Amino acid sequence: MKAWKRIGLMGGTFDPIHYGHLVAAEGARHSFALDKVIFVPAGRPPHKSARQITDPYHRFIMTELAVASNPYFETSTIEVERPGYSYTIDTVRQVRELYPHTEIYFITGADAVLEILSWKDVDELLEMCWFIAATRPGYPLGNLRSRLKGKIKESQMERIIPMEVPALAISSTDIRARVREGRPIKYLLPEPVEAYILNRGLYK
Repeated sequence: MKAWKRIGLMGGTFDPIHYGHLVAAEGARHSFALDKVIFVPAGRPPHKSARQITDPYHRFIMTELAVASNPYFETSTIEVERPGYSYTIDTVRQVRELYPHTEIYFITGADAVLEILSWKDVDELLEMCWFIAATRPGYPLGNLRSRLKGKIKESQMERIIPMEVPALAISSTDIRARVREGRPIKYLLPEPVEAYILNRGLYK
């Protein structure tokens, strides 16, 4: 197995994956000199149990289709195949076992990072990996720090790095609504993903 120095983990529901996710991953790869970025579709996300999530198989296939053209991107079934809820700490532990001497950078949205205090084993998680908090342009970065200040250690705060991503104005929620209402989704996500959604009748 190749000795990677830095790996990005792009976690998310990817329901569906879109250009915002891909631009964030590529931006992180470039900015932090990542050897590769592994996209990890959540199996059963504990924070989204209130709404129906599309079958993990469909979300994994859409992610595979979306990243196929980038040689630095790959997908993992770690969370899809794991029974029970998908916890980030369990995923990071597994990746750490596979790549014991590698720096791990977990890429996610700033909104998700603000929920970090409710994540399982958060202290261990912040020791094991760096967090890249992808934000929309104009997002008050000070808001991220001020809301976490006093709730986590200063050394842990330093392991959360904000990164502005223009394409994050695109959202999976909006794409699902557009499909449901018969509005176009072209140019919001890769064409193979669009075709998969329409051919399988997802989000109707």
